[in-house]
Amino acid sequence: MIEVTNLVKHYGDKKAVDGISFSIHEGELVGFLGPNGAGKSTTMNVLTGYLSATSGSAKINGIDILENPIAAKRHIGYLPEQPPLYMDMAVNEYLDFICDLKGVKEHRKEHISEICELAGITNVYKRMIRNLSKGYKQRVGLAQALIGDPEVLILDEPTVGLDPIQIIEIRNVIKDLGKKRTVILSSHILPEVQAICERVLVINHGKIIANDTPANLSLYVDVDRKMQLRAAGPQDKIQAILSRIPEMARVLYEGSPENGACDFILEPKAQVDIRKLVFNALAAAGYPMLMFSPVSASLEDIFIKLTAENDGTPAVR
Repeated sequence: MIEVTNLVKHYGDKKAVDGISFSIHEGELVGFLGPNGAGKSTTMNVLTGYLSATSGSAKINGIDILENPIAAKRHIGYLPEQPPLYMDMAVNEYLDFICDLKGVKEHRKEHISEICELAGITNVYKRMIRNLSKGYKQRVGLAQALIGDPEVLILDEPTVGLDPIQIIEIRNVIKDLGKKRTVILSSHILPEVQAICERVLVINHGKIIANDTPANLSLYVDVDRKMQLRAAGPQDKIQAILSRIPEMARVLYEGSPENGACDFILEPKAQVDIRKLVFNALAAAGYPMLMFSPVSASLEDIFIKLTAENDGTPAVR
């Protein structure tokens, strides 16, 4: 549904997007991440037809957005970071106006009613937009993107400025929309991307440096092999035993969640596998392990490592 090939965008002497290529298939919900100035917003603006590219191509449903923008835009629903709302209109008036702009004529009333149901704004259908909460304004922004029933949704920071409850609500709406549409989601809220996206693209210095599932992204970087341990016995003695293991860099006491047991976070030196060493040391001292598992790296940890260590060269797995 989205096919980008060798896309380049210059601003004078600065190359904001440097020959990137990627594809997003029908029904995929993909996150698009990058630090400020990485080329993320420029790419989104090219995909939506707001900017022309210096070279390369961007196709929506097989139609080149640069060569035939009007036809391509019929397949796109776009929610920018600041939704294009008219505060002096009621919700129903605004959506009717968007139908005029997008040329929706047949069964308009039924279409708007269906969109309101999808976006969860049926209960504020006749209220003035200026009187809505920020969360509901964002829902109205999503509704305008859905007018015309586009196959592709491009969402730029859809939860920016929302409170935690509103973020969860909008996240659930996006997940429901992604069941029948192709969605590309740009966001700085990494747990949100991790929660709802099937795949993540990471751009840095104008190049795509990673393209994989959130679970697989840890393979692109050397994530610290921290381990979480729960052992039965006195905290001071267990910590002393663990600290004497030569391959151990640090032992952090995390508390006592149950009677007679202690939790620790273990950090090995470099990329050493400490599992057998820990087991043997505690077994020799007679302190049983109740739990021992890797500490999973969050998408935020991986993103920081990827963008801090990478100069724009695609990461190698």
